[in-house]
Amino acid sequence: MFHSGGRIFRCVFPHAAGDIQAFLASPLAAQWMAGGTLARTGIPESASSAGIPAERRNGFPPGSLIVEHAPIPFGNYPYEWAPAMLHRAAALTLEMAGAAMRAGFALKDANPYNVMFDGAQPVFLDVLSFRRRDPLESMWRPHAQFIRTFVYPLLACRYFGLRPDEILLAHRDGLEPERMLALCPMYRALAPPFLSSVTVPVLLARRGHDGRADRYRVRHAQDANEAAFILERLFAQAGRLLESASIRRPNGGAPQYMASGQNYAPEERARKERLIISAFNRWPPKNVLDIGCNTGHFSLLAARSGARVVAIDRDADAVDALWQSASGAGARILPLVVDIGRPPGACGWHNSECAAFLDRARGAFDCVLMLALIHHLLVNERVPMEAILQLAAELTTRLAFVEYIDPGDLLFRRIVRGREALHRGVTRENFEAAAGRWFQILEVHDVTPARRIYILRKREA
Repeated sequence: MFHSGGRIFRCVFPHAAGDIQAFLASPLAAQWMAGGTLARTGIPESASSAGIPAERRNGFPPGSLIVEHAPIPFGNYPYEWAPAMLHRAAALTLEMAGAAMRAGFALKDANPYNVMFDGAQPVFLDVLSFRRRDPLESMWRPHAQFIRTFVYPLLACRYFGLRPDEILLAHRDGLEPERMLALCPMYRALAPPFLSSVTVPVLLARRGHDGRADRYRVRHAQDANEAAFILERLFAQAGRLLESASIRRPNGGAPQYMASGQNYAPEERARKERLIISAFNRWPPKNVLDIGCNTGHFSLLAARSGARVVAIDRDADAVDALWQSASGAGARILPLVVDIGRPPGACGWHNSECAAFLDRARGAFDCVLMLALIHHLLVNERVPMEAILQLAAELTTRLAFVEYIDPGDLLFRRIVRGREALHRGVTRENFEAAAGRWFQILEVHDVTPARRIYILRKREA
């Protein structure tokens, strides 16, 4: 994989060129790309016609094939997803494995890093994961990988309170059965779904059953119908196991920040909403970053105004609820579990496989929302006011809508808890002076006596 002139290319070595050409020429690939579930991929006439520099072309092995991928608007990784998003990516992977089998292809690997979300919709990225299938092959080779990287993390989320980032950042290849069994209390280890998916595999491994010389031998059926029947049963079984790992929350169980009544009276909430809608109408943004989005009330307003939105919050339950709302409404919102006070950095080999969140976000948005946020960064993260506004200026190319909350506000006093002396410098005057270093203040609107919305325009460099 490499970038050239702002475009994304892949060099496919000669031994794999035939499989990818056959797959890209298939009606199935065309159907998936038209529906948005497979990354749009094409084959340029030549590397030179694609504008790839000669020094790069000279490094390709003879007979290689160059393909070009359409970029995802904002790159994202499994450790930034809410559990429901991980579940949806798993379901998509399983659906594609079954459909590929029926079309004469095989999905040869299955892990969350093959998927990114375009808004609320998952998109399968790795077209090289598909190969032509032997009609007699009755074994889905990545079945164990699917369990380790999708099912086990979801089971750990549902039953043990772990988050996807806690698992998938440290364990790119998922969790092993032994690790899952170590997390299980005895009563869970002996009950579904853990008994068949965790406990029995561990016991068989301990007895040496996974050390057989033919363990990884590809198994063949007597005829194509038998092979298809076996695979269909395997996919159905994996689907049932995946469903047992889904996160089930009671209706209304997600946080309801805007409706809680703890932060605003009804008329104050309505006033804040009118102010933001009016600002969207007067300065319509194209790409919005909503930082501290909670369940996404203002993200949804931004999307309704025509913007594409990336919405981040550290509360996985809130992001889960927003993804459900955005997915159901078809809104162009990408919700991510990201704590802006401690955003994920670059990781992978040479720190170059997965880019840091801030590196992806800088300059990618023409509007940043920081509503009911900065007092949390001031108090809980001890970030200076100037640094918060500097980050806002780095992230936006044009506008920022920032809510200033005075230390006299009830919620501010609640989170300070006796540390008022540390925040003597938090005043409206100091906020405006700090904002003035990077922004022009276009408008100021009072929402409550202690809360104000600032409409800021970034100063020219």
